[in-house]
Amino acid sequence: MKRFKSAVPGTSAITPRPVYEARRQLLLAGAAGGLALAWPRFGRAVPAGGPLSAVQRGPFGTDEAPTPREFVTGYNNFYEFGTDKADPAANAHTLRPRPWQVRIDGAVSRPLTLDVAELLQPQNLQERIYRLRCVEGWSMVIPWIGLPLADVLRRVQPLGSARYVEFTTLHDPEQMPGQKRDVLPWPYVEGLRLDEAMHPLAFLAVGLYGDVLPNQNGAPLRLVVPWKYGFKSVKSIVRIRFAEQQPHTAWNVVAPQEYGFYANVNPEVDHPRWSQARERRLGEGLFASRRPTLPFNGYAEQVAGLYAGMDLRRDF
Repeated sequence: MKRFKSAVPGTSAITPRPVYEARRQLLLAGAAGGLALAWPRFGRAVPAGGPLSAVQRGPFGTDEAPTPREFVTGYNNFYEFGTDKADPAANAHTLRPRPWQVRIDGAVSRPLTLDVAELLQPQNLQERIYRLRCVEGWSMVIPWIGLPLADVLRRVQPLGSARYVEFTTLHDPEQMPGQKRDVLPWPYVEGLRLDEAMHPLAFLAVGLYGDVLPNQNGAPLRLVVPWKYGFKSVKSIVRIRFAEQQPHTAWNVVAPQEYGFYANVNPEVDHPRWSQARERRLGEGLFASRRPTLPFNGYAEQVAGLYAGMDLRRDF
């Protein structure tokens, strides 16, 4: 049996010059000398694919101020391009996000191959400002552009036997050089229960900050599930499959004691290597206080009913 290594992403002492010079709080942090060592490393962002015009603000989301763009596009988890947070921005230029098709099949009446270009039409798109929570204690607020996942899933008419939805990332080591290492079982697979996937908060993103998604952020199509940890947001999707059985998802296969299938944000359940009780918002500076982590990342009112009767300490 092949064993996959559970890689822990590294951190770095270096803050890039544009971010350092642009932010007063980082100047203060830099003046503090050793405190700057705690700031995460950023990569040079790959430019986005162009503006998305005439996008309307959608329902839900948050009124919180978005995280500065350079933090969101320069600090990423995307192991297909490397395990350090700065690697995706440095390496994702090899990805070719056009043309791009997504196969939607499995337990459905009308399987479909969808061209992502169709999703980029302005009449299909809306902007939603969602929080994103990373397991390591960082969080962001991102203005995503896309469409409700349910709008796409209904088109294939799921069968009554379908209970889960499985999402698969592109597997192409030439475009994604991180796949040449066996840090994860490629291709990357994630999954949701069907009722989670059809919930109106679940979102397929094709852009952020008014532009088409940069490669390092999951171009051309990624999942956003705002009440779950960020590793649930599978990127560069090429297949969506309706299934009767729970999918074997990437991190749940590699480290089931650390990463459960549900991945709901629960501040009362610590990760084995760090606490989940508090978080620091990227862009607020090293001197900003950590804030309490909210159950379901602050979306409990909308989604807690999905898990009525479940033990959220066990089904994590």
